[in-house]
Amino acid sequence: MTRREKLIERFLSMPSDFTYDELVSLLKVFGYQEKNKGKTSGSRVKFESNLSPIPILLHKPHGSPIIPEYILRRTIKRLRKDGLL
Repeated sequence: MTRREKLIERFLSMPSDFTYDELVSLLKVFGYQEKNKGKTSGSRVKFESNLSPIPILLHKPHGSPIIPEYILRRTIKRLRKDGLL
Protein backbone atom coordinates (compact mmCIF):
# COMPACT_ATOMS: atom_id res chain seq x y z
CA MET A 1 0.00 0.00 0.00
CA THR A 2 1.45 3.39 -1.00
CA ARG A 3 1.66 6.44 1.26
CA ARG A 4 -1.10 8.03 -0.80
CA GLU A 5 -3.40 5.05 -0.28
CA LYS A 6 -2.62 4.99 3.45
CA LEU A 7 -3.38 8.70 3.76
CA ILE A 8 -6.70 8.32 1.92
CA GLU A 9 -7.63 5.29 4.06
CA ARG A 10 -6.76 7.20 7.24
CA PHE A 11 -8.78 10.21 6.09
CA LEU A 12 -11.85 8.10 5.31
CA SER A 13 -11.71 6.53 8.77
CA MET A 14 -12.22 10.06 10.17
CA PRO A 15 -9.62 9.85 12.94
CA SER A 16 -9.87 12.30 15.81
CA ASP A 17 -6.21 13.27 15.34
CA PHE A 18 -6.13 14.14 11.61
CA THR A 19 -3.93 17.24 11.22
CA TYR A 20 -4.09 20.26 8.97
CA ASP A 21 -0.81 19.24 7.29
CA GLU A 22 -2.27 15.82 6.50
CA LEU A 23 -5.34 17.47 5.00
CA VAL A 24 -3.18 19.73 2.82
CA SER A 25 -1.19 16.69 1.62
CA LEU A 26 -4.39 14.79 0.89
CA LEU A 27 -5.94 17.63 -1.09
CA LYS A 28 -2.72 18.02 -3.11
CA VAL A 29 -3.07 14.35 -4.10
CA PHE A 30 -6.43 15.27 -5.65
CA GLY A 31 -5.02 18.30 -7.48
CA TYR A 32 -6.04 21.04 -5.04
CA GLN A 33 -3.78 24.00 -4.31
CA GLU A 34 -3.89 26.01 -1.10
CA LYS A 35 -4.62 29.71 -1.57
CA ASN A 36 -4.98 32.44 1.01
CA LYS A 37 -8.19 34.30 0.46
CA GLY A 38 -6.38 37.62 0.48
CA LYS A 39 -4.05 39.84 2.41
CA THR A 40 -6.48 40.13 5.31
CA SER A 41 -7.81 36.58 5.21
CA GLY A 42 -6.39 35.62 8.59
CA SER A 43 -6.75 31.88 9.07
CA ARG A 44 -9.19 31.41 6.18
CA VAL A 45 -7.85 29.30 3.34
CA LYS A 46 -9.23 28.16 0.02
CA PHE A 47 -8.28 25.02 -1.87
CA GLU A 48 -8.83 25.30 -5.62
CA SER A 49 -8.68 22.61 -8.28
CA ASN A 50 -9.11 22.53 -12.03
CA LEU A 51 -11.22 19.40 -11.50
CA SER A 52 -13.88 21.18 -9.44
CA PRO A 53 -15.52 24.56 -10.06
CA ILE A 54 -16.30 24.91 -6.34
CA PRO A 55 -13.36 25.48 -3.98
CA ILE A 56 -13.02 23.93 -0.53
CA LEU A 57 -13.09 26.69 2.10
CA LEU A 58 -11.98 26.27 5.70
CA HIS A 59 -10.14 27.85 8.60
CA LYS A 60 -6.70 26.74 9.72
CA PRO A 61 -7.00 25.35 13.25
CA HIS A 62 -5.71 27.58 16.05
CA GLY A 63 -3.47 26.22 18.77
CA SER A 64 -3.80 22.53 17.99
CA PRO A 65 -3.23 21.38 14.39
CA ILE A 66 -6.12 18.88 14.66
CA ILE A 67 -8.93 19.25 12.10
CA PRO A 68 -12.47 19.18 13.56
CA GLU A 69 -14.70 16.26 12.58
CA TYR A 70 -17.24 18.48 10.77
CA ILE A 71 -14.51 19.66 8.37
CA LEU A 72 -13.49 16.06 7.65
CA ARG A 73 -17.14 15.13 6.94
CA ARG A 74 -17.63 18.17 4.71
CA THR A 75 -14.40 17.49 2.79
CA ILE A 76 -15.29 13.82 2.25
CA LYS A 77 -18.71 14.88 0.95
CA ARG A 78 -17.15 17.41 -1.46
CA LEU A 79 -14.57 14.94 -2.80
CA ARG A 80 -17.24 12.28 -3.30
CA LYS A 81 -19.53 14.75 -5.06
CA ASP A 82 -16.68 15.63 -7.43
CA GLY A 83 -16.05 11.92 -8.08
CA LEU A 84 -12.57 11.95 -6.56
CA LEU A 85 -13.34 9.39 -3.84
